[in-house]
Amino acid sequence: MKYKSVFDIIGPVMVGPSSSHTAGAARIGRVARMMFGRQPKKAEITFYGSFAKTYKGHGSDVATVAGILDFDTFDLRLKDSLQIAKDLGIKVELRTSEVLTEHPNTSRIVLSDEEKQTEVVGVSIGGGKIEVIEINGFAFQLGFDTPTLLVLHEDRFGMIAGVAKVLTQHRINVGHMEVSRHTRGSRALMAIETDSAVSPQVLEEIRQIPGILEVSLLSLQ
Repeated sequence: MKYKSVFDIIGPVMVGPSSSHTAGAARIGRVARMMFGRQPKKAEITFYGSFAKTYKGHGSDVATVAGILDFDTFDLRLKDSLQIAKDLGIKVELRTSEVLTEHPNTSRIVLSDEEKQTEVVGVSIGGGKIEVIEINGFAFQLGFDTPTLLVLHEDRFGMIAGVAKVLTQHRINVGHMEVSRHTRGSRALMAIETDSAVSPQVLEEIRQIPGILEVSLLSLQ
């Protein structure tokens, strides 16, 4: 668990009642929205474990939808998110599952429209902090507390070295890095947490590397 101070345990500035079930749920929803890149037409939300049992009382449902609307944890519109989503024409489907998960505060979010679909699985680990453990079927363990590069690429020799070369040229230090793939030789997703900001120029240089399919930059801060 990536706690850096006592304030991480207390939780962020937020609309209550719970840092884990409300603020954490909102942040998982917001990561899904950032991954999708725009307002979706449909949001399918599945709660597991403790989320599934207490989501109504703790507001995990309205918090998750608020995150999907790109509202932060302290946004007072959070409590009205279901109605706001309806007014915007977003179809929200809420489900619970009895499938056992490694962490009790787990949610799976699928966002879609006519052109694309994004699936994110996240867990709320307490104090408003989250870990994303799956992105479109790729396994990870990411908190998005720092700028995080997500690079979808062909699974072949030299891809990591090519991205690292661009970061080195711009004096960007890597704090944490993970690579996940579905099957050998198909596609892989590279996640890189950096210690400093990543400019649009850097993103464009990475996009120009042969074999790079998609580049995005996410951060909850």
